[in-house]
Order: sequence, then C-alpha cells, then structure tokens
Amino acid sequence: MKRRQLMQYAGAGLLTTVATTLGKFQPAVAQAGSLTVQWLGHTCFLFNGGGTRVLVNPFRTLGCTAGYRPPNVAADLVLISSQLLDEGAVESVPGNPRLVFEPGVYDFNNIQFQGIATDHDRVGGKRFGTNVAWRWTQAGINILHLGGAAAPITTEQKILMGTPDVVFVPVGGGPKAYNPQEARTAVQALNAKLVIPTHYRTQAADEASCDIVALDEFLAVMDGMPVRRANSDTISLSAVDLPQNGSAIQVLSYQF
Repeated sequence: MKRRQLMQYAGAGLLTTVATTLGKFQPAVAQAGSLTVQWLGHTCFLFNGGGTRVLVNPFRTLGCTAGYRPPNVAADLVLISSQLLDEGAVESVPGNPRLVFEPGVYDFNNIQFQGIATDHDRVGGKRFGTNVAWRWTQAGINILHLGGAAAPITTEQKILMGTPDVVFVPVGGGPKAYNPQEARTAVQALNAKLVIPTHYRTQAADEASCDIVALDEFLAVMDGMPVRRANSDTISLSAVDLPQNGSAIQVLSYQF
C-alpha cells in the first residue's frame, strides 16, 4: 500500500510537467563542479552534482538483485523507468524525495529532466509495458539513462535522446532489456562519449531466478572499444574526464 500511495503522490503534481516535445526541451545551464556517479546495483545509480542528488531506479532485492544491499539512500529526486520491482521499488527510499515515473519534461532545481517512452519488451510493450529513458544535464554532463529498454531505438526516440556525454545502457538480456548484441546497436546509434553498462548478471544474482548474462558477453561484442575499470562503485566526472576522441566503456565495481 505504501508503494502505491507514493506512486499516486508522485503523479499528483510534485513536479511541473512542462512539455513532451523536443522543441520545448531546453538543456539545463551547466552547473559548476563535477558529477559523482555511484552504482547501487542493477540499473540503480545515484547522481550528485550541482547541489542536487538524483536517484534512478531503486529496486527490491530479489532475483537478479537478491545479493545487493537495498538502495536506501537519500535523494532529492527519484526517477523511475517502470513500476517493476527491479527498477521501481520506492517504498524504502528515505525522506520525502520528489518522484517521477511518467514520460514528459519536468523542472527540478533548475534542471530539466526528459522522460522518453520506449518499449520494455520486444513485443511492443505487450508483456512489460512502457520503459522510461531519462535524459538530463547535471554538473555540465549530458546524461541518458536507458532504464530497461528492450526495443530498438526509433528515429523519433533518437531525436529526443540526442547525443549524450554518458549513456547508461542495459546489456544483460532477458525478456525486458537489451541483450549484448542489442545493446551494441543502441550504443552505436547514440554515439555517446562514455558507455556505462547496467542490468547484467553479478554475484548478487539468485541462481535459480536470474535470467540475464554477465558483463563479459557485452564486452566481447564491442569490437575492441576501450574499457575503463574503476576499483570502486563511485566515479567523479567532469568534461575533461570524458574521451576526447571516440567512445569508451566505463565499468564500476560494486562493493559486495
């Protein structure tokens, strides 16, 4: 019941919906400083920069996320790609953050966030419904989080997504997210400077109920794209940290 109330509260106007058209989307003014990105497991990340903490896709610990710690971290804004339990479990998020889970354009703390509707499966959304990919600029970094995208990116979606500095892309497959080959196609279409894989199998998985593959299967199909490996679940990014030519894959290390 608490989760349902939170979702309804979020839809009641906590944020002002500005527009859903590209023509009215204006990127935020670049904030000073750097962007801190912390991987909390699966597709869940905490972004901290410009005085704003943004949490994307908190999950419940079961199945492929069974061995992760619950992502019960403080945030000012929570973005949700769907109301499935592996990317939309908000009941344990502390405090009273603003919650957004529908496509559209939203203003918060002088940042515009654009939610772009995509299919959450390969059958036109008939099985898992709509996934929301989130685009925004924070601390001068243009971010695109694809959530649990499973369908190819359409021309219209590509226009809305633009050319991100950093893209967070699911790579582990299963019925509701890109498999490694599909993820490669999405990465090639978006041409981001930095690619951060999400939604792949780790030691957190419950062996009996997790149907996604490990990160190495994605790396194997990426045709030698350079890989940066952090020894931490957290990285700090500014414009000078991004590849100046071409693209690179950034892998974070969850601290089990």
